[in-house]
Order: sequence, then structure tokens, then C-alpha cells
Amino acid sequence: MRAAVYYNNNDVRLEKMTRPKIGPGELLVKVMASGICGSDVLEWYRAPKAPRVLGHEATGEIVEVKDEFRRYKVGDRIFVSHHVPCNKCRYCLNGHHTACETLHKTNYDPGGFAEYIRVPKINVEHGVYLLPDDLLFEDGTFIEPLGCVVRGQRLARVQKGDSVLILGSGVSGILHIQLSRFLGVRRIIATDINEYRLKAAKKFGADAVLHAEEDLPERLRQLNESRLVDRVVVCTGAISASKQALKCVDRGGTILFFAVPDPSFYIPIPITDFWRNEITITTSYGAAPKDLEESRKLIRERRVNVHDVITHRLGLGEIGLGFKLVAEAGESLKVIIEPQR
Repeated sequence: MRAAVYYNNNDVRLEKMTRPKIGPGELLVKVMASGICGSDVLEWYRAPKAPRVLGHEATGEIVEVKDEFRRYKVGDRIFVSHHVPCNKCRYCLNGHHTACETLHKTNYDPGGFAEYIRVPKINVEHGVYLLPDDLLFEDGTFIEPLGCVVRGQRLARVQKGDSVLILGSGVSGILHIQLSRFLGVRRIIATDINEYRLKAAKKFGADAVLHAEEDLPERLRQLNESRLVDRVVVCTGAISASKQALKCVDRGGTILFFAVPDPSFYIPIPITDFWRNEITITTSYGAAPKDLEESRKLIRERRVNVHDVITHRLGLGEIGLGFKLVAEAGESLKVIIEPQR
């Protein structure tokens, strides 16, 4: 079979691999669509583990089954979660499923940017989601990224009546905008340095968009009844955005670091001011099973428009272009790879 092997953002090679063989309790899936995530082009995160086959937003069709419980059958259309928790450890039992050691060790074989993947038994047990017949494979790839957004907004306690600032209007920013709108947020303000993405943010539901180089605290007061915002969601690894977030949150508010900068950067937190004003800083990583279930429901019921976020559909042989589009963050949003093309 063919698979795309990642070496760095500018070196993603189409290589031949042996099609995986499955064991008891496992599935073999023909990958129909797999999205390129923004985290796939973070070289500080990905390159140290290269070479490897990336792709963790895979949907496809089951072509072989060794499932003793007969939960799934050949021909089933599914989304597969790459990381799954054990659901037994103290972290899982306390609701921190994405801090589970098992979650960080699980994956499918070899990765979503391949023609076929082997789904290990633990992933079959805790990470397979049937797709409705009327849901396109490409739309199903959003179950994971939207699930991450669902988790982030739940942890940040985004709720009806809030004002929300979203720093970065790439795919995750667009999904945060749409989920905030669904939750009944009073005012959504989005930023970016890219005019194409600012227009997209407006299209997908932002009440106002600001160029990231503006004086954000001053502009927020103009747009939000002389106040800063209740929730700030950082959706970019840009250092400038991390610094801006600290200046844009209102008293009693919350900053969610959904994306983070290079680990060499340390954020200078004005802790005394935050202490006096009861400001919360929180993070979110990945998605737990209940987040993925909620995401699937939102997509199935068309509560969040994921289909129109897709700007490029490419075959496996064009994956180098796909990585270039995502890394450059120019006139593109979601790039979907279709390995069977």
C-alpha cells in the first residue's frame, strides 16, 4: 500500500509499505479521508519523532474484522480515534482523560495518511464511531478537531451570555467561533494577521474581526461595552498571541490556551493582577470519548458547519502540497487528504 511518510514540513514522501495484518479484536480500515491538523506542521512537535506516518483525523470503511464481539462488520463507515484512554486510572476517573498515560501511548497503525490502517483492540473498544449514511467521509474527519474544541470550551466554561475573543482564525478558531455561537455567546470577536482568514471568521459567525496587530484591549473596550472579554481562546502558537491574551481578559474571566507556542518560550504572567482580579488560566489537550460523542452529534445534526471549512481535497500523492498549504497558513482552511485517489 501507499503511505505518506513525514520527515519535516518540506519533506513528506510517498512510500510503499506492507498493508497491516490484523489480530484478534482488531479492524482493518480502508482510509477514505484524513485531515491535516495544524499540529501536524508544528516541526518542534513532529520532527523529533520523524520519520513517521502522521494523520489522526481518519474516516474510512471497514474491510476486515476480527472482532469477537461482532460490534462492527465489513462495510461499516467509521471515524477512528487515534488516542484512547484506559477509563480506569485516577486521571480518567477524575475527568482528565487526555492526561491518561494510555491515551498518550495509543495510536492506529501506521497513520491516517495511508491507504489502510490497523485499528488496535483498545481503539476498537474505546475509539470507533459509526458514521451516519448521509455524512460524508470528509465531514466525519472533523469529529476529532471539533471534539477538541468541545473539550476546550467546556473546561473554559464558555456559556450563554459570555463575550469571547478568539486569537487566530484558522480551522480551530473557526470551529471555536461556531461552537460559541451555538452555545449562545453574546459577542464573538476574532483576530488574525491574514485577511483571508478574517473574512472566513466573519463568514462563520464572528460579530467582529480585528487584525492581530491592532491595540486589542482598546478595540475590545470599544466593541464590548467598555469591558475586556469574559473568555479568551488562544488558537495560535504565535508568541504575540500568548502575550495579547494576558491583556484582553476581564475580571473574573478565563484564558484558554487551546494552542501553545514553542516550549522554549515562557509566558510572563502578571500574577498579582490576576490574583486580585480572579482570572483563570487553563489549557486543554485533545478530546475524550464524551467530547467526541458530542462532536459527532453536533456534526450529524448540522449544528456546526464543517463542510464549508474544507478548502482543499487532495490525493495522497499531493500530500506535500497539503502540508505546504497548512504550514503557510495562507488562503486555505481545512485540507483533506483522500488516500484512495
